[in-house]
Amino acid sequence: MTSKYETESKGYTMTTVMQEAARCLLCHDAPCSQACPAHTNPAKFIRSVRFRNVKGAAETIRENNALGSICARVCPTERYCEKACTRAKIDGPIDISGIQRYVTDMERKLNMKILKAGKPNGMSIAIIGSGPSALQAATTLLEKGYAVDIYEKNAKAGGYLTYGIPEYRLPEEIVDYEVQRIVDLGAHIIYNTTVGEDISIDQLKNNHDAVIVAIGTSKAKMLPMFEHNICTESAISFLARAKENKGKLDDLPKNVLVIGGGDVAMDVVTTLKKLDVPYVTDVVYEQFSEFKASKKELAGAQAAGVTIIDGYVPKEVHQNRATFTHRKIDSEITITADKIILAVGQKADATGLNIDLQHNEIPFREARYRTKDPKVFATGDIVEGDKTVVVAVQKGKEVAEEIDRLLGGQEND
Repeated sequence: MTSKYETESKGYTMTTVMQEAARCLLCHDAPCSQACPAHTNPAKFIRSVRFRNVKGAAETIRENNALGSICARVCPTERYCEKACTRAKIDGPIDISGIQRYVTDMERKLNMKILKAGKPNGMSIAIIGSGPSALQAATTLLEKGYAVDIYEKNAKAGGYLTYGIPEYRLPEEIVDYEVQRIVDLGAHIIYNTTVGEDISIDQLKNNHDAVIVAIGTSKAKMLPMFEHNICTESAISFLARAKENKGKLDDLPKNVLVIGGGDVAMDVVTTLKKLDVPYVTDVVYEQFSEFKASKKELAGAQAAGVTIIDGYVPKEVHQNRATFTHRKIDSEITITADKIILAVGQKADATGLNIDLQHNEIPFREARYRTKDPKVFATGDIVEGDKTVVVAVQKGKEVAEEIDRLLGGQEND
């Protein structure tokens, strides 16, 4: 029997997706398409769905977004395309992510082969990391004729897609499907290999025409007072354990305190409730009016029965007993829990790469995606910009275009 942790919400049927697509106003200026960071072009693929041209819709999505079926599930569309939707001013935005999920699910079911590798141009690129930005960069480069080697420290590709986002939001089979498509396109993934330990970045530079650093922000930030607290676990660690074990964790207590208010924190608290933890309390720095988490994920956590206390800052902690003070009013609360999970951000770990990280981000103010080394580029969460999958896709496309321009690949077209 499939557990609540593994159960994904149901998607559209042919009948219901047509009903939703029919709500689209077919705007001439298509503000939804203009608002998509990855330029997935929802206006065009929704129009194709309305005419029952699912293959055409899939082609539109894939030509712009190599991770279309993933973005359909995890993209915070209320910040981007659905926020810009003209229909939102009438009775609510079109469910763009739901329609995209239907199209990409049909693409997978019918085994459509849409993307094609370009004619080999004799040049090769090394990519360190295999998260969403790395996978999109690899796809764009392969389409342009480059050979691509991806170096991944873990046993599976996908980065946070594989080791972080809960199964009920993003099934493992979807990530595996997207990765396999890119491998079929020609990407060579070297697993269980840490650049800086098993192989040096200088070796990659000697064997490739360019190197892309796409290591992501995989290391958890830890508030100093919780640094050596035996009752505290990072959100990254907890979500990875839950994903690896399909939610079958035998060390979950009845009362868990979570600290943090972003999407990762919402993943943690909702996962805990799906694993039948009866008492889950989330204490958040932001007040509800300034929440960082997506409205959809926040609503899901509230519907699951999570207690959310907003506007409080940690003051002190003694093992499993934490005290908080309110940011704006004279108020203090103390919570005793069996376990504390900290979801207060992530940072990059560039150990052994010999690249300059400033405040955990490469400072690309003037030359985005470039480092001080003319042969080394960067993309993904270590580059300035939103830390979402759809923005990672955008960055992956842009770094690939930048490399192609500098290496003169366009001259070979």
